Amino acid sequence: MNAKAEAADFQLDGLKWLVVVALVIGGAVANTLYAAEFPILYRVIGLLILGIAACFVAVKTAKGNAFWELLKASQVEIRKVVWPTSQETIQTTLVVVVVVIIAAVILWGLDSLFGFIASKIIG
Repeated sequence: MNAKAEAADFQLDGLKWLVVVALVIGGAVANTLYAAEFPILYRVIGLLILGIAACFVAVKTAKGNAFWELLKASQVEIRKVVWPTSQETIQTTLVVVVVVIIAAVILWGLDSLFGFIASKIIG
């Protein structure tokens, strides 16, 4: 796309962000005002609808569209990851646990040795 087409796609971004903020604030205020009158289920459904509407408007802005494209690209990258098998995960966890225990024993031994030496020096 050329610059003119991209600029035309994302006109009135400030107004769109203002609508997003108005939806979020309106939902929060309405939830507070109608807390005693409506059950929590209806208020949650209303907030979900307002949240979806706010996200829809936000994605129509330049920054929102860039964020949406980033999310789609990250999903593609996650599919490329080679995840370890269950056996590899267990073996790696056991190695980490053994190394931590060995390091703890070494540090305990050094602490005891230095404590013993300090107590002999101090008296």
